[in-house]
Parts: sequence; C-alpha cells; structure tokens
Amino acid sequence: MLDLSTSKGRIVAAALRLAGERSWNDVTLADIAKSAQVSLVDLRRDFGSKAEILAAFVRAVDDEVLAGAPERDTSQPPRDAIFEVVMRRFDVLASYKPALKSISESWAPEAAVVRALAVSQAWMLRAAGIAAEGLEGQLRTVGLAAVYATVFRTWLNDDDPGLARTMAVLDRRLRRGERTLNTLDEIKSRLCSLAGTFTSARKRAAPGAEPDASPETPPPASA
Repeated sequence: MLDLSTSKGRIVAAALRLAGERSWNDVTLADIAKSAQVSLVDLRRDFGSKAEILAAFVRAVDDEVLAGAPERDTSQPPRDAIFEVVMRRFDVLASYKPALKSISESWAPEAAVVRALAVSQAWMLRAAGIAAEGLEGQLRTVGLAAVYATVFRTWLNDDDPGLARTMAVLDRRLRRGERTLNTLDEIKSRLCSLAGTFTSARKRAAPGAEPDASPETPPPASA
C-alpha cells in the first residue's frame, strides 16, 4: 500500500512502525526521519508535522480501498454496499492496528487529519456507488463519519479474526443511520411541498395576477 521506493512512503511507514512500538506522543519527527533513513531536510520537504504524515496515511488507505472496490450492483441496497466498503477498509488497516491503537490513545484532533478523514468518508460513499455531492451528499458524509468513528473504536479492540463484534456494531449503526436519512428525506419532501404551495400563493397574490378560475363560480349571464 505504501510506496517504499519514495521518501514519502518510507516516512509514513516509519511513523506507523514507531507508533506500534511506543506511545505516539513520544515519537518525534527526528525519530521518524532516522527510522525512514532520510534527513530532516527531506522529511520537512514532504511533511510539516506528524499530523500531515497521518493525513498522508489516510489518503493511502483511501487509494487502496478505492482500487479494490467492486462496481456496485444496482440491486444492492446502499446500506449493504457501504457495509462492504467499510469492512474492506478495516481489512486494509489490519496490519496497522497496533500503531492505530497507540495513535488513538494519545492523539488530539488536528486540522490536517480531520480534513483528510472528512474527505475520506466522501470517497467511501463514492466507492459504494452513493453520491457525496451537494447538501444531501454532505449530510451522508457527516453521517458516515459518525458511524465510522464509533465502529473504528470497536474494531480497535475486536480481537476476533472474524470481527463479529465490529460487523454487528457496523450493521446496527448503518441501520440507525438509514432510518435517520429516510426521516430527513420525508422532512425534505414536506418542506419542498410547502415551499411550492407558498410560491403558488405568492404568485396568485401578486398585483396584476389573473385570479384562478373556480369551478364554483357560475359563468356570467348572457346578455
């Protein structure tokens, strides 16, 4: 997944390796440079902080998931498609679990990583064949991010090779999220209907607007 023929790939790999050996807070950029066998000058050229290194790792995971994502069968429910994509992501992350445990125990939210994770969720939706554009896409992205954050914590402590607990939590959270989105769709439909009614009423009330013909109004009497 990480291209070790490049300095960027070696730096990210070294950072994850060191995180698996000690607390992420104790890992310095100098430690990472030494482990990657690059100079601090080279490291600074590629990354300005540990957060940027983690963001690069998130993007590398995205690439791996997207590269292996099958084309979605249109008959497959969206929830099932997302389930498969998230579980594939955990498959990609499996060999880095010790490092991710260390990072999650000491990591505080940093802008570079938060941005990368937000973008990541949008790409996971697209990998499942679900649109992530527009206001609706943003709502889906936020919803998936909330689901993923919860399931990720479960996955970190799930030592079952079959990941039964992780799959159970993921399924439960996706079903709950699906119900929420359905409710939002109903609310949106009602708001659109109300907006249409309001617009029509304004047009009828506008100066110079012709009154609507009413079937109850008799035609004028003939002369």
